[in-house]
Amino acid sequence: MSEHFGTLSDGTPVHRWTLERAGVRVRVLSYGGIVQSVEVPDREGRGADVVLGFADLDGYVTHPEPFLGALVGRYANRIARARFPLGEVTYALEPNDGPNSLHGGAHGFDKRVWDVEPVEHGLRLSRVSPHGEEGFPGRLEVTATYTLDASGALRLVYEAVTDEPTVVNLTNHSYFNLSGSGSAGGHELRLAASRYTPVDDGLIPTGEQADVADTRFDFRTARAVGGGLDHNFVLDKGVTDGPVEVAELYDPASGRVLTVATTEPGIQVYTADHLGEPFGPGEGVALETQHFPDSPNRPEFPSTELRPGEVYRSETVYGFSAR
Repeated sequence: MSEHFGTLSDGTPVHRWTLERAGVRVRVLSYGGIVQSVEVPDREGRGADVVLGFADLDGYVTHPEPFLGALVGRYANRIARARFPLGEVTYALEPNDGPNSLHGGAHGFDKRVWDVEPVEHGLRLSRVSPHGEEGFPGRLEVTATYTLDASGALRLVYEAVTDEPTVVNLTNHSYFNLSGSGSAGGHELRLAASRYTPVDDGLIPTGEQADVADTRFDFRTARAVGGGLDHNFVLDKGVTDGPVEVAELYDPASGRVLTVATTEPGIQVYTADHLGEPFGPGEGVALETQHFPDSPNRPEFPSTELRPGEVYRSETVYGFSAR
């Protein structure tokens, strides 16, 4: 089911689609592929929206920086100095995070209107990113399929092909608050990650993959997520053909549980300490499945290169329950 959600300044209409299955209701916008809301029951069966979102289109247009619920790309997270080598060429991107490129640039996938068509129990979003968009090489044909499975889990499948070598790293940027309001700092987080990638003052990885043992980055046993996190965790499983569960977020107050399964080798945990009005700092936790930040400049990291004839594919499943 779709409805008109608003109109951009250039006259482009934006629509909202609603998916419902197994007691879960998800609303998705054609603007930015944004997951606007996810309503799930608590241990008493009472529903609440567990992701942060704006009530109208203007909220997203005038407050783009949090990337609330957005499909981000071509390259999720940061690329140092807004440039990277590929073959014999060094490509210059548009810096939008100090000297660095963040989430695909100032006009990345999160600010584009996607074509949307219904599929069984979900939606398929698609667009063509032309060669040179935000400085990235290659004409990239992208699809993102959002479905609800029989348990009410939200499955996100990204696919892309290119006509010349490029780099791709796509993710969803939802902020979860399983209480539905207030701080998410008391949520308990468990990660199947024995290492993380330390960063410099600009949040660019140093190249090291450090052990989490005896540090504040050790979530191998569930504990309160707290704050002060905007870091990539190296998942023990690495890259996999199918999604493997790697994270659990639990809210003791409501009993709601979020599980994350993915094919990706990393997950960015961001505690939103600097989130601004109308939300408060720490009101949500982003769990962004991904390849590592700055991988195009780090040959020791898993590769994000995509070449003609290959198919980029990434899958992440957000499962919901209560206990």
